[in-house]
Amino acid sequence: MLARAAAFAYQKPLIKRLIWRSWYQFLARRYRDARWTFMNYGYRPPEGTPALRLAPEDEPDRSSIQLYHVVASAVDLSGREVLEVGSGRGGGASYVARYMRPQRLVGADVSPRAVAFCRARHRVPALSFETADAEHLGFGPGSFDAVVNVESSHCYGNVPGFLREVRRVLRPNGYFLYADFRPRSQLGAWRTELLASGLRLVEERDIASGVLAAMDADDESKRDLIEANIDRPLIKVFGQFAGLRGTIIFDEMRRGNVAYHAFVFQRHDGAAHVA
Repeated sequence: MLARAAAFAYQKPLIKRLIWRSWYQFLARRYRDARWTFMNYGYRPPEGTPALRLAPEDEPDRSSIQLYHVVASAVDLSGREVLEVGSGRGGGASYVARYMRPQRLVGADVSPRAVAFCRARHRVPALSFETADAEHLGFGPGSFDAVVNVESSHCYGNVPGFLREVRRVLRPNGYFLYADFRPRSQLGAWRTELLASGLRLVEERDIASGVLAAMDADDESKRDLIEANIDRPLIKVFGQFAGLRGTIIFDEMRRGNVAYHAFVFQRHDGAAHVA
């Protein structure tokens, strides 16, 4: 009965939003290790793909960085003004700022503690961090040339509201570079939601196999980090959060029941939607 009540409550947008905000506030307050700057499942490209060149200090985060690379390299961001919504602990924003050379990159996150962590940890030219709700972004209309959102929107209470905000803050012909996962049974509804945003779909890629490969390849190192750093009562919770082998998300993705897609959308006022 309690589990059913919790599941029902989680479907309520306000409660879902509060749960995730509280969780990320807790992570930023309790775990301040400056080496922990990513919270995504990562990506491993197919065999034979040329290796992404990274500085030695970035190698420990290769899988997570490669996920950001897949999403953000879809368009040339050099010299552009970019917003990342859901910047978390800032590793992705730092990578994009350092390697893709935007004129300005703002990382926005709902957790003030995460933003404070990022401001202290990532001192990169042209990179800044602001507290902002994905569904009510505090930026003026047409403020950015591109919006990046990686593995974050499944936490939002009102995804259509988030998409409206993305379109609002984008300049004409600006890009929305986006990746996330959903149950495969909800893939059609997810696409419908995205196409109703007023943004034009440019590209859609199924990257689940690469994400699963990263989860599998990084399993041992993640377990070691969790064992060494996480409070004993929370180890199982963190295992689920990290997507370790044997967790629900890992097993469901392995069975093909979870879709993980990367998208490129463009604000193209007056144009018809294309699929």
